[in-house]
Amino acid sequence: MFRVAIIEDDIPTSNQLKEWILSAHPDITVEQWFTRDDAEAAIARENYDLVVLDIELGRERHAGVAIINAINKGCNGTPVLVVSAMPATLYRSIMKALDAWDYLQKTTFEERDFIDTFLEILRASRQRDNGKPPLPAGNELSIDPLRQSTPLWRGKRVNLPLTAQRILATLYEKRGQVVSYDELFQVVKSGRNRDNIRKHISSIREAFRELDSEFDRIENIPMRGFRWSDPIPTGASDR
Repeated sequence: MFRVAIIEDDIPTSNQLKEWILSAHPDITVEQWFTRDDAEAAIARENYDLVVLDIELGRERHAGVAIINAINKGCNGTPVLVVSAMPATLYRSIMKALDAWDYLQKTTFEERDFIDTFLEILRASRQRDNGKPPLPAGNELSIDPLRQSTPLWRGKRVNLPLTAQRILATLYEKRGQVVSYDELFQVVKSGRNRDNIRKHISSIREAFRELDSEFDRIENIPMRGFRWSDPIPTGASDR
């Protein structure tokens, strides 16, 4: 059974998040905390599968940052979903640097968005607990399905939003094979059309090229989809 903590000082918001969680997964145990002190004490004694967290608690504008740091010190890899009124354009990158899974800005998302993201985290958490390793990684790209802060390209973090990470993971898991548009439609929440997929692919390429100007691993296969292609080993073409 999953155990989830909601850390939110606004009681109506906390109750709504709890209601959404239970509507999607009725057998989850949901515990609600409303202050930083109570939340940190609970995190120290409980082993949560997921924490839903607001950044601002009472008069403490960045209480959530301290709580995430406390979670990270626990070394148990508890994923964190941040739900806050703070501007996503500013705080999403900060939360990613702290290894939060994702950032949802209040008033800009609907119940379906929250539930989809929440369930995605639980699936990754179950995968980790079952001992399934991260997606196969070569010497260059490393993908861990549990962490928003990854993937890593040659040891450096690639700055990608969650949907782009899903697309990248799908391409890399099937590297060497053509991944069709229909397959990629299954990993996006909205905008299931070819133009939107191409925009995501473009964003992925740009993110990699910020780290490696010669990045060229994602091939466009006309009329079919895309393919992640690893380089041919030196001398292999001569065999």
